[in-house]
Amino acid sequence: QAQLVESGGGLVQPGGSLRLSCAAPGLALDDHTIVWFRQAPGKEREGVSCFSSGDGLTYYTDSVKGRFTISRDSAKSTVYLEMNSLRPEDTGTYSCAAGPSWLFCWSALTGATDDIDYWGQGTQVTVAS
Repeated sequence: QAQLVESGGGLVQPGGSLRLSCAAPGLALDDHTIVWFRQAPGKEREGVSCFSSGDGLTYYTDSVKGRFTISRDSAKSTVYLEMNSLRPEDTGTYSCAAGPSWLFCWSALTGATDDIDYWGQGTQVTVAS
């Protein structure tokens, strides 16, 4: 049973940066699409970014385009989410999830998560001055 473990969260001032990691030991990242989600208190879970195993492309929700970058290091079985120019509205618990290579990123980012196989526990990101 694969596990996903997130790390890198913390408290950062507006305009600051964080890099989140999603470690997936035992999971062949080349065969899985990875999605980052976030959930703020009192709000629904939101898809943030996706790395598509099927076509190698990356996807972002509009609110983070140009500020966040998702990347993958298959040798380390780790996916990263580089977050720059952070805003208070980026605050939330960030979780990574893994689905099959054929998983459509836009479907997952917009809430179609039935085909996701593995979920991490999440890491807290707080953006405040």
